[in-house]
Amino acid sequence: MTKIIVALGDITHQNTEAIVNSANPSLLGGGGVDGAIHAAAGPELLEECRKLGGCKTGEAKITNGHKLPADYIIHTVGPVYGMTSGHDGELLTACYRSCLDLAKDHLIRSIAFPSISTGAYGYPIAKAAPIAIEAVLRWVKDHPDAFSEIRFLLHSTRDYDVYAKLLGET
Repeated sequence: MTKIIVALGDITHQNTEAIVNSANPSLLGGGGVDGAIHAAAGPELLEECRKLGGCKTGEAKITNGHKLPADYIIHTVGPVYGMTSGHDGELLTACYRSCLDLAKDHLIRSIAFPSISTGAYGYPIAKAAPIAIEAVLRWVKDHPDAFSEIRFLLHSTRDYDVYAKLLGET
């Protein structure tokens, strides 16, 4: 059975087998979570990402973790809120599903997600969190033994409180 955890902290310090990077389409680094992951993983990550040819919104690609405690980084590109002709929710759902599918394919048993698209991409946390949680819970229902642990790792207390309330952890 998969344990779902909500935690407050820095995703670059997680000891899960994989962490998720909320990346931009080039996969070559940026601000927020993406910039922090690239900085912590070291220049080898950028070199590996250059070989991937970018990533489309809703899809995911995998790299090594390099200097991070996590063995792998799963990069996904979330939607820019309000810029997808009404498809924000389905694209955000696709991000979580794509990451979980890719992790399962690589026999990864523990993964930590940031709150995808809620930083520079402007997705309101109150709208993104229920989508993220529903996408993960539905995926786990269909694959109950795929993961030992899935973490929602939030950077701010405000975001943590939204996720914790939705998962009944307050």
